Amino acid sequence: MLEFDNVSKSFWTGSQRKIILDQASFRVEPGQSIGILAQNGTGKTTLINMMCGLEKPDEGIIRRQCRVSFPLGFMGGVVSKHSANENSRFIARIYGLDPDYVAAYCRWLTDIGEYFDMPVGTYSSGMRSRFTFALMLALDFDIYLIDEAMPQSTDVEFNRKAGAVLFERLKTSTVVIVSHQAATIEKFCRSAAVMRDGKLYMFETLDEAKQYYDYTS
Repeated sequence: MLEFDNVSKSFWTGSQRKIILDQASFRVEPGQSIGILAQNGTGKTTLINMMCGLEKPDEGIIRRQCRVSFPLGFMGGVVSKHSANENSRFIARIYGLDPDYVAAYCRWLTDIGEYFDMPVGTYSSGMRSRFTFALMLALDFDIYLIDEAMPQSTDVEFNRKAGAVLFERLKTSTVVIVSHQAATIEKFCRSAAVMRDGKLYMFETLDEAKQYYDYTS
């Protein structure tokens, strides 16, 4: 279970205080993937970062009674001067997993050949995204956090494999995906919420959330 209990978060922009959440309370139950619709600039990434612990709330409590992933595409913990092979083995040890398995899994899913043994700092942005996504799937979390969408690259085979793995993982895991487009969320979730003016409005169905989102946007 992932729970926000009267959580507030804001930033000072230099001229005014931007409110991300204002005493928001909600719960993500295991097996109940949820999408969150929010306009660009409303704090989608901040919300995701608070869910996994990268950012702390100003007020309130965030409870994590399960294994929550880092956000898709997050490069924290990945050392640029080390190869994907070295990074995956190091991070596997942090999570108490078999380094050989995690490295082999990431090598298979990314399919970047000899680059897997070269420094991550030499990768293109697409290759880095593929590696972090593979690493997230290799670590086996209870809740997976996705900001906007899974990475897309010019490599059709990677998109096919990554998509197949993610949908297979949904059978036993939970996904929280935040996006400004309902079309992105409907691929993964049946229920959704709308983030607006510091509040999170929960709806039982994606259609209800979309109607409210379109009406208030």
